[in-house]
Amino acid sequence: MQSATSSSCGRTSSSAPAPVPAAARRAASTTSLATTTARALPPVAATPLPAPAARKADAANANARRPSVAAAVAPAGSSSSKRRPSIAITGATGLVGSRLAARLAALGVDVRVLTTRPVAQAKARLPYAGLSFFSRADWPKAVSGADAVVNLAGTPIATRWSAEIKRDLKASRLGVTNELVAAIAACPADRRPKVLVSASAVGFYGASETASFTEDSPSGGDYLAEICREWEAAALRAEESGCRVVLLRTGIVLAREGGVIAKMLPIFELFAGGPLGSGRQLVSWIHRDDLVEMIVQAARDDRFRGAYNATAPSPVTMADLCASVGNAIGRPSWLPVPDFALTTLLGEGAQVVLSGQRVLPRRAVSQGFAFKYGDLDAAVRQVLGK
Repeated sequence: MQSATSSSCGRTSSSAPAPVPAAARRAASTTSLATTTARALPPVAATPLPAPAARKADAANANARRPSVAAAVAPAGSSSSKRRPSIAITGATGLVGSRLAARLAALGVDVRVLTTRPVAQAKARLPYAGLSFFSRADWPKAVSGADAVVNLAGTPIATRWSAEIKRDLKASRLGVTNELVAAIAACPADRRPKVLVSASAVGFYGASETASFTEDSPSGGDYLAEICREWEAAALRAEESGCRVVLLRTGIVLAREGGVIAKMLPIFELFAGGPLGSGRQLVSWIHRDDLVEMIVQAARDDRFRGAYNATAPSPVTMADLCASVGNAIGRPSWLPVPDFALTTLLGEGAQVVLSGQRVLPRRAVSQGFAFKYGDLDAAVRQVLGK
């Protein structure tokens, strides 16, 4: 199953790493911007694009004079806290971005919302203290002086595809990302953000019912994989300005307010729930709160660089996911939705839910990220308040 944030045939299979015990991961957990990890950075999966030497040297000298993002976001009163940190976010009104904005605001961060919708609408959707809002024309002003930029914008993929929608799926992602990279490059060297955390998706790898994918696995050959490759390449151009770039290949996000669970709930409440398609397709998922914490850690930990799989360590089948939802609300998962019905409804877009892949978060785990919700049943119960 492809990510609802964005998604993916030659592929290379990679064996899954040995599972990390929950207690060990929890002990290494970072739950705020102030904590750090101590493990060494594994090899970077993504290759940076070449950059002009003079410009890179200029950016490096300027960044050396600025405090690190980790220092900038330390708690008030600590020896590292010299000023209020600032993070600019695109996609802040979406399923993940809204939770991220709330989390950062609660930590005292100056959150700069870069919106493509009218500012009044964005403010109504994000009623938190500590947020400032910028229309598209003012994005360069918001980016200048920010410690970090988080890029989550893009047209939702789980919809019926037409030729126009397919163009917009790509253009919405590349357009926003190219604007951000240009804004970063245009900043004076001493006001340039130190890191860009940019969304991608597990759709990068294409689909398989048997292979396991880590960050070193090659990209797939379908349209969703093409979108992800071009999206990532656009973000990586920020490295030419001396900006650290982190790419989060996100799986299916579990949250009550949107995504796959929100679409399933009404059907299950009517006792008509069941797997989509065969039920055998693999679902690489992540609880929204874990994804938010991974974004936070990627922004403040200078060792995060390149591509990371933002998925829980335990992929499941679609049948398992549906059974977990049914069990959590006391409803059966017995009535599958056949492939042809989904294809009739979504057209080519049905591949988002009818295909899947086993994607493993090797790099995040090796760098000490601890998933609070690594077990599907526990994650679903928390999402549904059970």
